[in-house]
Amino acid sequence: MSQNRYIQIIEKIFFEKYHDNITEIAFSREDMVRIAKELAIELPKNIGDILYSFRYRIELPIKITSSAPENYEWIISPAGRSLYKFVLKKMNRIEPSDLYAEIKIIDSTPGLINKYAFNDEQGLLAKLRYNRLIDIFTGLTCYSLQNHLRTTVPNIGQVEIDEIYIGLDKRGAHYIIPIQAKGGNDKLGIVQIEQDFAVCQAKFSTLICKPIAAQFMANG
Repeated sequence: MSQNRYIQIIEKIFFEKYHDNITEIAFSREDMVRIAKELAIELPKNIGDILYSFRYRIELPIKITSSAPENYEWIISPAGRSLYKFVLKKMNRIEPSDLYAEIKIIDSTPGLINKYAFNDEQGLLAKLRYNRLIDIFTGLTCYSLQNHLRTTVPNIGQVEIDEIYIGLDKRGAHYIIPIQAKGGNDKLGIVQIEQDFAVCQAKFSTLICKPIAAQFMANG
């Protein structure tokens, strides 16, 4: 039921300004409120859930996706405080590739953590931490700096990073490693990685930025 409401709102926002050859469509939170009133739709208490759903959980409506040129797709990107935009991109979802070999690692997560952890981003972040998977993946010595960093970035607005690591290589170079973790059916999008680059540039400009996306897979 919620998805039907969200689809009606997002379609009307898009097609109010859409025309051939357009590559960006700007809109605001106020636009969502206005359109919901016009359509006599009751908004959720958290209006941001509309955008979160289309960015990470479900695909944009077929009416919108079918308007994109071949090899392109529409994504929703932040554009400032309470401001957003549809943008044409060549790549959106970040998904595992069968072309890469799997690296087998013994699970060193403490039994008590495995027993009570949920199959969500917090459980995934715990496994990354206890198994030192960030160290193994990057080849760096890494230390967790902060969980759930929430900050603002110019021209983007509020950004939240699931966890940030500081890394050190054998030459003594320092790295900032923002982690985006997803559990369940949530999807990882390129927008999140672009936002992580922007945060690193704004807040950690002297460090080497190496964003990482992590997700549970069906085979563990």
